[in-house]
Amino acid sequence: MFLSKNDALQRTENYAESIAALLKDKHPAMLLLAATKRGKALAARLSVQLNAALVNDATAVDIVDGHICAEHRMYGGLAFAQEKINSPLAIITLAPGVQEPCTSDTSHQCPTETVPYVAPRHEILCRERRAKAASSVDLSKAKRVVGVGRGLAAQDDLKMVHELAAVLNAEVGCSRPIAEGENWMERERYIGVSGVLLKSDLYLTLGISGQIQHMVGGNGAKVIVAINKDKNAPIFNYADYGLVGDIYKVVPALISQLSR
Repeated sequence: MFLSKNDALQRTENYAESIAALLKDKHPAMLLLAATKRGKALAARLSVQLNAALVNDATAVDIVDGHICAEHRMYGGLAFAQEKINSPLAIITLAPGVQEPCTSDTSHQCPTETVPYVAPRHEILCRERRAKAASSVDLSKAKRVVGVGRGLAAQDDLKMVHELAAVLNAEVGCSRPIAEGENWMERERYIGVSGVLLKSDLYLTLGISGQIQHMVGGNGAKVIVAINKDKNAPIFNYADYGLVGDIYKVVPALISQLSR
């Protein structure tokens, strides 16, 4: 583990030169970063500085015939591509939910080494920090998720969805139109190709049609249960269990039965 200490207000991107100097000294084959906005910005800077191959939003990383290969989505989630890295260093950002958290091992301690901070030629300065309401959910870590889509007629109807989620001890997620079109739910609850990728044990969908852009995020669940009044909805092609019915009748019945 290597640490580079500097001002607490320092932006992540400003550490590119420090990390680049460390990578030049240690010569690793691969650098893994989280596919966050800042992680991608840092990865791009390092890729240019080190002339290294970069793959963003990787869903899998493997060694094939001695080459590092990274899989990622393309065409809006309609297909997967595998990139073979030919440069000495591979820089890869991992999509949310791809890597399971490592189990802690208190019997081993990772040695730490502090490396000098190398200031960039042009720093990104933080002039002010303002508190933002913390998100109360991380769907990528949830074991059970109830997802709602356009089958919901009004924002007030989310109450019954949350009631069902409470009975199931589940988190509530949604399709993109609910989060970014209607603005009924937080952006952090959007499941899809540019949102959260689920790794849950259960994904129960309510009134979600099952477009590919959404299912890229939901298809990682171990079990998918779909409820939709349209028997021809694409969601039933992905579901392990499906029920054709009106969510306004099915959900109250489920709450009643599961609450017993």
